[in-house]
Amino acid sequence: MKKLILIFLAGFFLFSCRAKKAAEGSTGIDSLAVGSNRPKDANKPIDADVRFFQKVLLPPQFEQLRMMSKISVESQSNYLPTLDATVYIENNEKVWMNLSAFFISVARGVATPEGVKAYNKSDKTFIDSDFEYLNTLLNTNFVNYTSLQRLLMGRTFVKINDREFILTQNAQGYKMASRISQLMESSDGTVREYKIELNYAPNYDLQNVYLRDVNNSDELQVSYSNWEEFRNYRLPKNVKIIIKGSKSSQILLENTKFDDSKMQTPFSVPGNYTKIEIR
Repeated sequence: MKKLILIFLAGFFLFSCRAKKAAEGSTGIDSLAVGSNRPKDANKPIDADVRFFQKVLLPPQFEQLRMMSKISVESQSNYLPTLDATVYIENNEKVWMNLSAFFISVARGVATPEGVKAYNKSDKTFIDSDFEYLNTLLNTNFVNYTSLQRLLMGRTFVKINDREFILTQNAQGYKMASRISQLMESSDGTVREYKIELNYAPNYDLQNVYLRDVNNSDELQVSYSNWEEFRNYRLPKNVKIIIKGSKSSQILLENTKFDDSKMQTPFSVPGNYTKIEIR
């Protein structure tokens, strides 16, 4: 399986953005215009709805979450058979993942606000990097911890507001589409422009996110389905991540069980493993 397992681990540590505003000051709920009148015609723009932004931007309150999952990965040249995974999230602190085949651990990784570490038992390699490593793997320029956690839990993981996006409603739910290209800046100052579209169900469950770099062929698509109630919030059972561009791949995640019990998250790289770099 070589480095593909590590690439798969990286696939979860996907996406964040720091959108530079054309007009400063529109920063979420506090800046929204109050108004919730619905249009008579579907797909027409509607006024900024405070309830909508509260539902899609405010994250659930929790201490920890464990997801038992099945994961498969496809790329242009490789296919990774379905593996069992345990994904454990400590709110705002860490995302820990263990991958196993036939009850034997084959790879393990952990993401914190400081960066990402992971190792692959099959070829005795490991990574220890900031999020720039994952940006390189994923054809993106913006990764941080907060957006990773939001992405895994099916929450809005890109910046949206009522000034630079158009909010419309129809029988299928809500759509937020960027009026202008959104400027995403990486930690080293690199800026890329994206067109963004997000679709939500009538009950505000996130269904699809589309991001396209306006200057090249890079594109990210994330879709969520089969949502279910867990404690006092909702979680998606199925997540599909499609990466298109110079490097293309597809990651499928099926969450088979959720619980909020605490668990140990050991992580240490054996001394004889080799560190790998992206060039």
